[in-house]
Formats: sequence, structure tokens, C-alpha cells
Amino acid sequence: MRSIWKGALTFGLVNVPVKVYAATEDHDVSLHQVHNADGGRIRYQRRCEVCGEIVAYSDIDRAYDDGDRTVVLTDEDLKSLPSERSREIDVVEFVPSEQVDPITYDKSYFLEPDSASPKAYVLLRRTLEQTDRTAIVRFSLRQKTRLAALRVRGDVLMLQTLLWADEVRAAEFPSLNESVRISAKELELSASLVESFSSDFDPDEFVDEYQKELKTLIAAKLEKGDAIDTDATFGEQEEEGGEVIDLMAALRASVERSRASRDKGDAGKDAEDDAEPEEKAEKPKRKRSTKKAS
Repeated sequence: MRSIWKGALTFGLVNVPVKVYAATEDHDVSLHQVHNADGGRIRYQRRCEVCGEIVAYSDIDRAYDDGDRTVVLTDEDLKSLPSERSREIDVVEFVPSEQVDPITYDKSYFLEPDSASPKAYVLLRRTLEQTDRTAIVRFSLRQKTRLAALRVRGDVLMLQTLLWADEVRAAEFPSLNESVRISAKELELSASLVESFSSDFDPDEFVDEYQKELKTLIAAKLEKGDAIDTDATFGEQEEEGGEVIDLMAALRASVERSRASRDKGDAGKDAEDDAEPEEKAEKPKRKRSTKKAS
């Protein structure tokens, strides 16, 4: 595996340098379009609707259209955004693990310690395990600000990006508001049927039959010589980041700062007329794959 991002996981004054790796990979066979007469590749051109010219990718900007007006955003505009330059995974809060709804899970990434000593990394991992907490974090990846859940899987810390709250649709089906009568016998038979299919989940027992047969078909055509010579190259770049500070000093300083802030808040409650109101940071708002049995 090659890392796709480097940075630092931060909470309080603790800084944990990490490398980020994609935790999953797509094994679907990639197909493209060709001319059925001669097998020539069908490609799409970037043609401007105004002047009719074919535009090079380097001359293309992005834009937002509200239906009436179009706002063009250049690379410089996008690079000026603070989140675009961030190299940190900031812990916002630690929440009980059961409070993170699985429907919000998106992509998964593994984190590898990126320092001479993995002590801070292991400490955070063990703390999450012991407290049964999940860290809600913010970070930037591929020009987007992400919300993610930082949790433990085996001996590894992993990030699971989360959908934003307004990206999860509300399930409103009028038919479910109707009163339905289920008899005890129907429920008993249904439970019996479930029991007959009960088993321990083993992902290795499930296979994508379509992709398996597609690969067999392609292999058969190659063996018969029914193919056209082509070349393909692939590349991927690695990014940089991350340094660590003294762990114990950072932990002590973070605890003391948190305690001082709490004491200040208690004092403010006892002297409301003299204390200035504290500004509270806005808290961030908080898909299941199908499988085919072989």
C-alpha cells in the first residue's frame, strides 16, 4: 500500500503524526467504450459551448451556477481557502461509539504512525478502546473538508468519513403510518425462519458472481486471441507532513488547560454580573454495501 496523505492527528496539545491509506479497494473490472467496427477507443472531448473549441484541461476552471448566474472559481480561489491547506486531523470531541449512526459512514482509511516512536499513537488507540469512545474529527482531503469518525480496528486506528447531517435523507413513507396487526403465530413463524438462516458472518464466504464470470469471459477471449494490443500506465503521488512534540508535557498541558477553563466557567456562574460571557465554538453536525452469496 502507498499512503495517499500525510499529516498529524491533534487533540489538545497532543500531536500524532500519521500516514493515511485507503482501507478498501474496488475489484470491479473496468470497461470502456469502443467502435464495434474496428475496436477504436471512444473518447470524449472537452468542447466549449460558447466558442466551440476543444479546451485543454489546464485551461479549465470550475464554476457554480445558481440557474441565473455563473460564478467562476479559479485554482487560486480554491487554494486560498484555509481548509485546502490544512495538514491536520483535528479531534472535535469524543463520543460514545454507539451514538455514531452507521448510515453516515462513507469511506474508510487506515492510519499508520509516522514518527520514530509510535507511543502517542498506541496511547490514543488504547484510550479509545478503554473508554469505548469514538473521536469525531475534521480534516481536509482532495480539496474537501471532511467530517470523520476515528475508531479502533484491531491494532490500527482508522478513519471513516461521515456524511454531513443534511446529506442523509429522512425516510418518510406514509404507508408505515397505517396500523398493521401482526398475530403471535405470524411472529413466531417469522422468527423460526430467521433462526433457520442464522449463522456467524464471514465476509470470505461472499463472492461477487457477476465480476467473477466477467473475468472468466475476458480470460477466454484472451486465450482465443480475440483481443487488441493496448498500453496503460498508472501513477500515484505521495504527500508530506507531521512532527511530534513531547507526549507527557502535551498531555499535562492539555489537562491543565481544560481544568482551568472549567474552573473559570464555575467561577463565572457564581459572579454573573462581573463575568464576561464565553463564546462557544459551534459543534459540527454529525451507506451499507450489498453482498451476493455464492
